[in-house]
Amino acid sequence: MPAPEPGKPRFPRLLTLAQISEILNVGMPAVYALVSSGELRALQLTGGRRMWRVSEDDLAAYLERCYQETRERIATGTITAEALDGED
Repeated sequence: MPAPEPGKPRFPRLLTLAQISEILNVGMPAVYALVSSGELRALQLTGGRRMWRVSEDDLAAYLERCYQETRERIATGTITAEALDGED
């Protein structure tokens, strides 16, 4: 994204929940669960029932939290190589 011009607001790029599903390679029920639990920050635009959006910055923050939590779980031994069996 190009740098904003001085004095002009910078608006984040907003992604649909379908785009989030594709980026994370998970089903829509998983995306709905992330949003409804508050784990993934999202907003619902007025004027439509299914007009949910997630900013790129919020997706990046969610992923960084996941990386941090994974590092902590590895460090404490709660994730082992055996736990990865069966993953795609």
